[in-house]
Amino acid sequence: MEDRLSKVFAALADPLRRDMVARLAADDATVNELAEPYDVSLQAVSKHIKVLQDAGLVRRSREAQRRPVHLEAEVFDLMTAWIERYRRQVEQRYRRLDDLLAEESSGTSEGAAS
Repeated sequence: MEDRLSKVFAALADPLRRDMVARLAADDATVNELAEPYDVSLQAVSKHIKVLQDAGLVRRSREAQRRPVHLEAEVFDLMTAWIERYRRQVEQRYRRLDDLLAEESSGTSEGAAS
């Protein structure tokens, strides 16, 4: 069973897909527009977009003859919440370590003063 967050991180594991996401953050683009800077086939770009779509990172829409790819920003809220939870835990551990080092340091200075 693969949860949504795992799919998102797996999709972003590929540097080409991360670059596509960065470009889509600026503006929607068609498959052809997304493929322009890469030395890969349109079929390969379409497969990358499919992976991003399956992870919920992008969606395809239809505007007349144009089919732009759109970045789904709310997925980043899911990732941010997950990362933030662990960032807070690590920050608490560092604060405890700082407190312990401060106690050790003040205990050493008091011992040297006697």
